Amino acid sequence: MRSLHDVPAPAKLNLFLHITGRRPDGYHLLQSVFMLIDWHDTLHFELRPDGALSREDLGPPLPPEDLVLRAARALQQATGSSAGAHIQIEKRVPAEAGMGGGSSDAASTLLALNRLWQLGLKLPALEKIGLSLGADVPFFLRGRNAWVEGIGETITPLALPSARFAVVKPAHGLATKGIFQDPSLKRDSNSATIAGFAADPYGFGHNDLEPVARRLCPDVAEALQWLGSQGLHGRMTGSGSAVFALLPGGKSLVQAPAGWVARECGNMDVHPLVGWASSDDSV
Repeated sequence: MRSLHDVPAPAKLNLFLHITGRRPDGYHLLQSVFMLIDWHDTLHFELRPDGALSREDLGPPLPPEDLVLRAARALQQATGSSAGAHIQIEKRVPAEAGMGGGSSDAASTLLALNRLWQLGLKLPALEKIGLSLGADVPFFLRGRNAWVEGIGETITPLALPSARFAVVKPAHGLATKGIFQDPSLKRDSNSATIAGFAADPYGFGHNDLEPVARRLCPDVAEALQWLGSQGLHGRMTGSGSAVFALLPGGKSLVQAPAGWVARECGNMDVHPLVGWASSDDSV
């Protein structure tokens, strides 16, 4: 029986995140740089000829209808495929962290099942399915560090200097929806440019979501203070609650407080699954 094992789903960090406006339909306009890091979940796929979809959690339990099963079901519906799969997930990337773990899992699921089920979908078709699951999924499907604009759909690949980062997820997480709905959220940052970012890629800008997140989740402020106590300048990634800081050469983290997860991570030039679907619409 066909199978795919050890399929990676890497996390991302938002090097900055500016909210530049809001559309009439309520979606926020943003600018950000998404950077892949070597902290990842691992997925395993076994073909099920009966068409059923099943999931086995090898790490922390996931919600019954997580993004992996939703992605698999969306791919079945989009293609009419009668194939199914048993999916095992080794979950390592924390949830409610702003690191894109669920979106990355969904992207890796679409790429893996496209191959396992021998569907032959090109990247644009997978991106269309991915966008229906979440705004970050197309970034992980394209698999390159990127300047991201609009509501997350405008993606421009970027090259970034190799670097190490301290990434800290405190005990409590944050729900993205609550932050974006908060009336005190700053929504009028000035537009930035790629040239301005490139002059100082690891010091540029700020995260407009961070002040709201600090108020809603004191753990965010505590984690930033903990990084500061080690001489590191931290900021929050995405909607939090994870925070990160550039890690100078030779610097190592001290033991994190109980209930926190702290890791030293490197950035990645490309996603390990780049090339699993071609980028054109030709057959």
